[in-house]
Amino acid sequence: MKILYHHRTASKDGQAVHIDEMITALRELGHEVRVVAPQTTDGDGMGAEVGWVQRLRERLPKAVYELLELGYTLVAYRQLSRAAAEFRPDVLYERCNLFLMAGVMLKRRLKLPMLLEVNAPLTDERLRFGGLGLPRLARWAENTVWRGADVVLPVTRVLADNLRGHGVPDERMVVIANGINEHHFAQAPTQAQAKAALGWDGALVLGFTGFVRDWHGVDRVLHWMATPAAPANARLLVVGDGPARAELERQAAALNLSERVRFTGVVPREQVPGYVASFDIALQPAVTPYASPLKLFEYLALGKAIVAPRMPNIEEVLTHGDNAWLFDAADGAAFARALSTLSEDAALRQRLAARARASIGELGLTWRSNAQRVAALGAALKAGRPLRAAAAVARAEAP
Repeated sequence: MKILYHHRTASKDGQAVHIDEMITALRELGHEVRVVAPQTTDGDGMGAEVGWVQRLRERLPKAVYELLELGYTLVAYRQLSRAAAEFRPDVLYERCNLFLMAGVMLKRRLKLPMLLEVNAPLTDERLRFGGLGLPRLARWAENTVWRGADVVLPVTRVLADNLRGHGVPDERMVVIANGINEHHFAQAPTQAQAKAALGWDGALVLGFTGFVRDWHGVDRVLHWMATPAAPANARLLVVGDGPARAELERQAAALNLSERVRFTGVVPREQVPGYVASFDIALQPAVTPYASPLKLFEYLALGKAIVAPRMPNIEEVLTHGDNAWLFDAADGAAFARALSTLSEDAALRQRLAARARASIGELGLTWRSNAQRVAALGAALKAGRPLRAAAAVARAEAP
């Protein structure tokens, strides 16, 4: 097929990984993909944010910034229209973003089948974390896009429930979680090699990857490391950067842990597996209730003993005592107990790690598998099959 792929993401973080990997997987399956998106600097490392966008967001009144976002729809629509005229796509695939309505506008004008990837309820998210100046406009725009697509692809069943509450019918939703590219992890060093590269031979390495924020709860790892329950050889490696780094470094210094804690800062994507390979315990201390955290799939791919909260979206992929060790997020002491349990039991860590690696194949948690489902769904829409039948085709491609 000829797939017109549209997004508004300019940051070099987990969003960029999802976009790049899906496009690559679709092309490897033999489909032509034309991308319409903002221009970015290829040299940025993982975890980087687009500086000028962040500065605008901080300096402009919220309502003004949101009107600029909505105004970008006209720019994107012109770009999409030109691309569609040249490329003559069979389907449109769009990554949902707040106030971005260009895809739905093109779909309506050209009667083009549209698949919409949804990673978060962005109106709710912005209200919770950053605030919105025009919440009614944001809700209207988001609902219009959600309801306007032929098929909506939420990343978790929890998120699908949210969309259902805003009028998206079940027959037009197919849940497709995040995944990994196994090829990127095939050349990772052994754990011993990775620890040696860090100068941490013989250490018990606890690791976290990603753009670290306050709500991620990495501070709780430091509190645990300062207690007698933590072994003296415990080390914390944070692969990435973020606004919480400075405070975490101050906390580590105050707890006399500076020599046992390390931040890599922003690193190129291809270097991430080399760091994650060193982990004995892979950390997901907290998670938003609807997310499909990319780091979990990387932890699984490299066969790590994962600690994560027992939440419905997490339990769509992880099972306590099988491929992860889950703790009660409502119990303030449960996370520390989980760390203590795993730090004391090497056999348990090894068993969880083995099952974690096997889960990738058993659950089909790869970008190639995701692309196969998207392609099957697109082909069904292209053939004019009813929406219910098209969604059934995509579900049939699931493992």
